[in-house]
Formats: sequence, structure tokens, C-alpha cells
Amino acid sequence: MAAKVEIYSSPWCGYCARAKRLLGEKGVEYIEYDVTADSSLRETMVERAHGRTTVPQIFIDGRHVGGCDDIHDLDREGRLDPLLRGAA
Repeated sequence: MAAKVEIYSSPWCGYCARAKRLLGEKGVEYIEYDVTADSSLRETMVERAHGRTTVPQIFIDGRHVGGCDDIHDLDREGRLDPLLRGAA
């Protein structure tokens, strides 16, 4: 079973686009929350991301995995695919 992937982002964010491109290349479906127009979504993101305020913030099966650099690091280390398969 595939993991549930959520990404908090904003439309003009290059890091968001880069993170979403990586997920897309892996064929991952994700739920995207645009925090630019909804302050309550941004508040939720900051709370879930333990105080991190930048976008993107990415969650896999409810676990905060970080932002763009973090998800690319996980991929380079071979740890992203197991998370995306729900094998955390």
C-alpha cells in the first residue's frame, strides 16, 4: 500500500516545484495544501512541522520528513522509496 503524502506549498516557490517534481518522477500522488491564501493552513503546517515556517513541508504517513533538501537527501540515501511504499 502506498504511503499518504502531504505537501504544504505555495505557487511561486521553486523549492516546492522541485520537491513536487521529485515526487512526480516517482509516480507518487500527494495532497497539496496551498498556504498562501489560508492562514489557518500555514498555522497547521508550522504546528505539524515543529515550528518550521518555510515551504515546502512534506509529510509521509503523517511523519514530518522536512522540506525540499530533506526529501532529496532521503532519496540520495535510498531511504525515500521505502517511506513512499509505506514501509517505514
